[in-house]
Amino acid sequence: MQYSEKVMDHFMHPRNVGEITDASATGTVGNPKCGDIMKVYLQIENDMIVDAKFKTFGCGSAIATSSMATEMIKGKSLDEALSLTNKAVAEALDGLPPIKMHCSLLAEQAVKAALKEYYEERGGIPEDKKKYFDVLDEDEHSV
Repeated sequence: MQYSEKVMDHFMHPRNVGEITDASATGTVGNPKCGDIMKVYLQIENDMIVDAKFKTFGCGSAIATSSMATEMIKGKSLDEALSLTNKAVAEALDGLPPIKMHCSLLAEQAVKAALKEYYEERGGIPEDKKKYFDVLDEDEHSV
């Protein structure tokens, strides 16, 4: 299997590893087939993601996609973070081997699970945002 330099860099030097103790929201997802588990922590102020951290138990691709996903949403609005896709995460890493694409889906789902928690704790998911959470019903499963 061939990995891009960006995948290797984010695996060897992951960004945003850790947890946010007073996080505005967290999202945990896992893939029972491969054993990967991702937890994303978000600090949200004025509808902006001011910090994002992750803890991932899994393969190098799982760690790299978690790292890249948190990098892609930090400093973004909630609407911008909602538009994050697994394809965008994979492209930002200059691609993933087909057998590892599920890792980018897991990263997207972890971010969306945290955003879903955030909205639900504040009165519910706005109707115009519900479509973004359909990804949580795909192959991977929440833990």
